[in-house]
Amino acid sequence: MTPALLKRLQAAQAEKRPVALLTRLSDGAQALWPEDAAPAPALEEAARAALRDDAAASITLPDGSAWFVHPHNPALRLIIVGAVHIAQALVPMAQTTGFAVTVVDPRRAWATADRFPGIVLIHDWTDDAVAALAPDSRTAVVTLTHDPKLDDPALDIALRSPAFYIGALGSRRTHAKRVARLTEMGHDAAAIGRIAAPVGLNIEAVTAPEIALSILAEVVAARRGAALGQRAAPQMAA
Repeated sequence: MTPALLKRLQAAQAEKRPVALLTRLSDGAQALWPEDAAPAPALEEAARAALRDDAAASITLPDGSAWFVHPHNPALRLIIVGAVHIAQALVPMAQTTGFAVTVVDPRRAWATADRFPGIVLIHDWTDDAVAALAPDSRTAVVTLTHDPKLDDPALDIALRSPAFYIGALGSRRTHAKRVARLTEMGHDAAAIGRIAAPVGLNIEAVTAPEIALSILAEVVAARRGAALGQRAAPQMAA
């Protein structure tokens, strides 16, 4: 790898931009996709698939050239707003599936190391905390406090980010009121439609672990582009 290409790769990593390093095995020639154009559509598709699946791949093009595709993705992250019982169940599940988890809650009595051992805890106000964490396209944000004073500021910031999943705990009636508040904050139907609410797949979950399971399943579905992760946009308040 040339020093110039290494510098570009490091810049992409610092900026949390997904890129794929393409290496021609015959002579070591390299490119950084999508910043550099792939020499063939099949190689571009292989790079896209490698980033989507977090898996390196080898491909031989129609001209006979062999390439190695190495994805460089930002870390998968889950930002949980609300150090509640559901969060306690969700954290280890998310870690098992490869997410780096951060719990945000200004209520220090809830967000403690005893309740969340080994987890990054942030006690700043929720909008400041989420803004500092800078959600990217590999980040999911879930609000669980059921308190508009804490959830709404976090959702406001999350909706202005490229987070791939945004979910909020609460009933349909609660969400209808949330939609009205977020509309007053300047968010349109397309933006608010990104919120999965009530959060999680509808599996008739009752207990905290069951609700956590439904949330993580929906996060994974959204990440993988499965139909289960798609929702209709909510109706806006009149």
